[in-house]
Amino acid sequence: MNQFSTLDWVVIGAYFLILTAVAVWVVTRKQSNTEDYFLAGRNLGWFVVGASIFASNIGSEHVVGLAGAGAGGKIPMLIYELHAWLVITLGWVFLPFYYRSGVFTMPEFLERRFNASTRWFLSIFSLLAYVLTKVSVTVYAGGIVISSLLNIDFWFGALITVILTGIYTVLGGMRAVAYTEAIQTVILVIGAATLTIVGVQSAGGWSGVKEALPAGYLNMWRPNSDPDFPWLPLVLTSTIVGTWYWCTDQYIVQRVLAARNIQQGRRGTIFGGLLKLLPIFLFLIPGIVALALKNKGELSWDSPDQAFASLLMNKMPAGLRGLVAAGLMAALMSSLASIFNSCSTLFTVDIYKKLRPDAPESRLVNVGRVATGFVVLLGIAWIPIMQNISGVLYEYLQSVQSYIAPPITAVFLLGIFFKRINSQGAMATLIIGLLVAAVRLVSELSRSSLDPDGFLSAFGSINFLTFAAWFFLFCVIVCVTVSMLTPAPTEEQVRGLTFGSLSEEQKAANRATYSAVDVIGSLVVIAIVVLVMVSFTG
Repeated sequence: MNQFSTLDWVVIGAYFLILTAVAVWVVTRKQSNTEDYFLAGRNLGWFVVGASIFASNIGSEHVVGLAGAGAGGKIPMLIYELHAWLVITLGWVFLPFYYRSGVFTMPEFLERRFNASTRWFLSIFSLLAYVLTKVSVTVYAGGIVISSLLNIDFWFGALITVILTGIYTVLGGMRAVAYTEAIQTVILVIGAATLTIVGVQSAGGWSGVKEALPAGYLNMWRPNSDPDFPWLPLVLTSTIVGTWYWCTDQYIVQRVLAARNIQQGRRGTIFGGLLKLLPIFLFLIPGIVALALKNKGELSWDSPDQAFASLLMNKMPAGLRGLVAAGLMAALMSSLASIFNSCSTLFTVDIYKKLRPDAPESRLVNVGRVATGFVVLLGIAWIPIMQNISGVLYEYLQSVQSYIAPPITAVFLLGIFFKRINSQGAMATLIIGLLVAAVRLVSELSRSSLDPDGFLSAFGSINFLTFAAWFFLFCVIVCVTVSMLTPAPTEEQVRGLTFGSLSEEQKAANRATYSAVDVIGSLVVIAIVVLVMVSFTG
């Protein structure tokens, strides 16, 4: 495998200089209150919002995991990258309710719609889930990328990246995160796109890639009898997980809440949806190309998770290697920054401020900084633990999210579309959903030690896609049943927070926030999604 040249190091150094300059500039801006620190003063334009959405989503776990899926025969996993239509759904369906309510966080919205108990539950659950999934997987994937590219120790590479990201996130808050992500998005797209083009050319064009692959390898649609990726559960579960992630999760929604108005936020989701389609071409296809070149005897790697780095170091010329490496580090740092900032916001706004309602704004900002620093330390603590993880990383992440998503998705969807849903139904769904998810996860992890004929073994053996689809239906039934058996919420409780309670003035105000440009842009993104789905059929 080739090593970095002097020119590569110059390019990487230039990236860090630009990032440092932007971070320093942002840190010197006003950070006097919580709106400035956590939502960038609610003054971001559509380009920064869309770029921030994309950069927050695309971390090193995508680079490693999605390329690994392409190289490891898991093409159906690309359906999670076709969620551009769900990013748009955030802007068209959910954002008006969030923005109208004036909330900082998603748990805060649940309190407005239901009660304080739902807010407490989702706040604590989200913080735990972020540490167990987002922080851990992002740090692990970043360690793989940094150590393999820079030829340094895994622990050292991950540690340096976590600390550097933590510094500008602590000091600059959401504004630092958003503006650095805009820069990182440009670098990541240019770098990874260059690798895709060079890789396809080195394999003899797209036809040469397909010739080196087994027949039917590129078909993302498998029969429902397929033990790993049955198509109907795949479509249903990916939509459930996608709705949770893109439309109700603080990690993503916080970027849209920072927009200066609903129109800019919605246009940010349209732009973000367009960018969301890029990972197929930036990461999945390089993984496929790496496999094709391996089959031709031109590349060698032991694990599919190493496919992207192998292609980069062996096929990219000097200088461009450094550009791609800078893009990969940008992906890691942007995702980590988003996680740190979202955790800080959840803790400060939903926990500390609830316990100390009279705390001045300056103290809340300082608490946010301390909370960010604490999450940085947790990220460091996870590094040695995550070193022991094996298997295809992206699939691991999606399977865990498939157990987290159904109850939260059910509560938000029903809460907005069905005004009869009350706090008792929401709370029952969240609690029962957490218990079911915990039982499933434990039974799956300990399946080898369970009675093969017992209930828990069978429960843990169900395909995770099939399980999540039925789990969501179960959560919907629980939420509706409990709500119907208990008193309905008052009109005042739901006014403006569900479709059935919108006033004519609110409907008219929402219609004034979009134009034909927004509709056409959304339709273009949806058309591209359909085109990709049709293209990957063999």
